[in-house]
Amino acid sequence: MTYEKPVTREKPVTCENPTTYENPAPAGLAAARVAHEAGGRLIVDGITLAPRPGTTLGLLGPNGSGKSTLLRLLAGVLAPAAGVVTLDGTPLPRLGRRETARRLAVVDQHATTQVELTVREVVALGRIPHRRPWSGTTPADDRAVRDALDRTDLTDRADQSWHTLSGGERQRAHIARALAQAPRELLLDEPTNHLDIQHQLDLLNLIAALPVTTVIALHDLNLAAMFCDEILVLKEGRAYAHGTPSEVVTEGLIAEVYGVRARVMPPADPDDPLDHPSVRFLRARPC
Repeated sequence: MTYEKPVTREKPVTCENPTTYENPAPAGLAAARVAHEAGGRLIVDGITLAPRPGTTLGLLGPNGSGKSTLLRLLAGVLAPAAGVVTLDGTPLPRLGRRETARRLAVVDQHATTQVELTVREVVALGRIPHRRPWSGTTPADDRAVRDALDRTDLTDRADQSWHTLSGGERQRAHIARALAQAPRELLLDEPTNHLDIQHQLDLLNLIAALPVTTVIALHDLNLAAMFCDEILVLKEGRAYAHGTPSEVVTEGLIAEVYGVRARVMPPADPDDPLDHPSVRFLRARPC
């Protein structure tokens, strides 16, 4: 992931160029100085990012820090008030919605439907960008749906109504739909909500192993440290710190951004890519 400044906690991360990159344009998904305003307030304020292809970038920050809005800007659901989001150097509006959907899959935090659909039908929605209008499903579509159901442990629920699923199972079904889409970039907003510990770990192991570029908003600092290659911390809509989990997940940053006390244990073996810092939160001191 590329930024202009090193990790800092004295002031927010800033970038120099508002809308352009040096040649060649960054491969994959990138954003340059994107901003979004709502109700007269900047929700996202000048954020630049370009995750390295095939890596997982975690978005951390308190509620209201701009994580979900940033994901919606990256997905093209919201148009930035300033700056630009690109895929392989091409702004999303020039690509069009269908071409963007072939490349980029999104799992929202509160996705729902009023239509009566089976789990298989929900997952099959991920194949729509790859089909011609009014055309039927192909063997490739069927294989992609079966594989996605299997990867998310939903094969035995395939013919069940989506509305009868638990909250965690519904979330897994939407992730299966995103996998069936066969994206090169995957955006996820709190995908571990409603999941028990086993399914949280299984799901993030699956996501981390995918050969795609992933941007994932999380609340759990330990999960972010375990599964993200890099972390971007947001505070009040601005990029506050970025870097590897060991660089970013520190006691000082947790106090400054979240306003809580914590103990952070560094990796036992800094050279082991699977080792990571771990966070233990502390109770507030008595007044």
